[in-house]
Amino acid sequence: MTAHAHAHSISDSREPLDADGSDPGPVELHARYVAFDWSQVPLHWIPGHPVASNFVSVLNLLLPEGERWFVQTYNEALPLVHDEELIATMRGFIGQEAMHAEAHDHVLWEFLDHHGIDPRPFCRQMEWIFRKLLGPLSKGSPQARQKHLIERLWLIAALEHYTAILGDFALNNTWVEHGADPTMSDLFMWHGAEEVEHRAVAHEVAVYFGDGYLRRGRAMLVALPVLLLLVNRGFRFIMTSDPTLHYNFFQREYHYFRGVRAGVLPKMWKVILATTSYFRPGFHPNEIGSTAQAVAYLAASPAARRAG
Repeated sequence: MTAHAHAHSISDSREPLDADGSDPGPVELHARYVAFDWSQVPLHWIPGHPVASNFVSVLNLLLPEGERWFVQTYNEALPLVHDEELIATMRGFIGQEAMHAEAHDHVLWEFLDHHGIDPRPFCRQMEWIFRKLLGPLSKGSPQARQKHLIERLWLIAALEHYTAILGDFALNNTWVEHGADPTMSDLFMWHGAEEVEHRAVAHEVAVYFGDGYLRRGRAMLVALPVLLLLVNRGFRFIMTSDPTLHYNFFQREYHYFRGVRAGVLPKMWKVILATTSYFRPGFHPNEIGSTAQAVAYLAASPAARRAG
């Protein structure tokens, strides 16, 4: 096995100090059970921004299968890990990702389906990508299976680079100022906060199994185009399925950029530009976002508090 003898602590010394100068210290990862009521949430949950609402809602189509794939891949990797601290962290990550998948699953059927957007065709495509295309090798030597597992772990690390960036956006956007529905806002802010909280895990796991600049770069060169393709495909799917909107391409683009200017959507060029930091020698995911901010939101999240 090409594993490093030790993994870095997730609460690495590179964890940046927060705005008040305090270091949150080690954070033990654990799943937080949440409960959401979707019965009163409007389809266009950011008032005056139907396209932005739909664009963010695309994540509900993408995330459940992707996060189940994270869980399946980590369960495959766990027996090969011999670092007790890393094992505990991986189990916390698995619990959080499983809860994310379940929460977004409810949105598919209790929110999108309820509002006349049938998610089944898109979900079937996601199932094929994450269960078939990116699933474990069913044949081949143990060495070939191990190599395939390491490639998938680095792909997860590359994708988690973007979930951390988007999680930080979720905690620092203008949804509240624009009167966004509190239930949907809380879903993405709770999820985003946990992405920031566990942002270093996937990187540390991939490094444990086999560090390498080439591996890291190759995974990112796959992850970014695939992510952009899936988001674009999901956006077109949800816009053509929306029974209340009949925008042409130019109208969609106009309202999309309105959302960006209003701060209710991330600047995609900034997200793409952030890819460059991933290629910098010495990069560590703790450079993104604030653990203290994430943990503070998770303590206050209405859904987490409601579930007890």
